[in-house]
Amino acid sequence: MNRTYTRKATPRLALVLTAASVLVATNLYGAVSAHADESPSVPPGTEASATAPVKVDPNDPDLKLPEGATLAAAKVLDIKQVVEDQSGDERREDTNADVKFALQAEVLFGKDSAKLSAQAKARISAIAEEIKTQNATKIRVFGFTDNLGSSAHGDVLSKQRANAVQEVLDQELNDSNVTYEVRGYGEQYPIADNSTEAGRKKNRRVEVSFPRTES
Repeated sequence: MNRTYTRKATPRLALVLTAASVLVATNLYGAVSAHADESPSVPPGTEASATAPVKVDPNDPDLKLPEGATLAAAKVLDIKQVVEDQSGDERREDTNADVKFALQAEVLFGKDSAKLSAQAKARISAIAEEIKTQNATKIRVFGFTDNLGSSAHGDVLSKQRANAVQEVLDQELNDSNVTYEVRGYGEQYPIADNSTEAGRKKNRRVEVSFPRTES
């Protein structure tokens, strides 16, 4: 009797442990996913495209595949090229779909100010020329600050700075077909460590981005 009882109980115990393991794994997975969703690494609207840039016909007779082989699911590999000047005051990022310029606030504005400096217009004008080259008509201008001071103050200051850059771009482009998305994100979406002054300097910036339309 004991031997028969033991044989029947063992599968039950294994089943209970398996179910518990699945429950724990599900909870852990759900917690990780929720954390990732709550903390996006880039501002909304600037995520990499999930659409393959080139459509491939798997039945194309010119497509050479070993007998019995099939194509894997298409993946988008977004190639990013980053060029930063030696001082770090300006950075350009090129991807398959977009061009983005990031200008540090110190080269555009005085401390805690949204008034453009004398040298700021020349830098913004250069960005306007690139916008013309790309024939872009939808432009994003986003302002950012470091985490010093209050969050509310950073939100207001970053929006004011983004507005100032957008106004110069609008004057330079002088094109009624161009539309702008202007936002101030304050201390959100840092690109460097806010615990050091070098990192905070990088985070105090205005970004101008637009779609790449050049072939």
